Amino acid sequence: MKRIILCVLAAAAIAMLSGCTFLSEERIKLRDLDFTVLSEEKIPEELMTIIEEKKKEPFQITYTDKEYLYICTGYGEQVTGGYSIAVNELYLTDTAVYVSTSLLGPESADKSNKTPSYPYIVIKTEYIDQTVIFE
Repeated sequence: MKRIILCVLAAAAIAMLSGCTFLSEERIKLRDLDFTVLSEEKIPEELMTIIEEKKKEPFQITYTDKEYLYICTGYGEQVTGGYSIAVNELYLTDTAVYVSTSLLGPESADKSNKTPSYPYIVIKTEYIDQTVIFE
């Protein structure tokens, strides 16, 4: 009977310890990544084809040519033009690359233009073989 109780207590202790480790796991930034925001002319042709197919809906994709990593975020169809996109953060942890962007609305004068737009951003950074997490 004592052996069974000890086994149950040991299993509970292991479960608690592994649970605590999982819950307290922190994301530690190793470093910010240098990047370039690409103009449409500088986007690789194959990537541009993918963006054209997806741009009507919000999207988040990555693309690599084994030399660079391209991180793309699209915000889908907007009713007017004049939007821009800000890169809030781009950094590396030991397990992933994290990216955060924000869609910035048009100036009030730009809202008179009722032509739909499809704002997206293509970020070019060094090639890193890690998962990209979009925040």
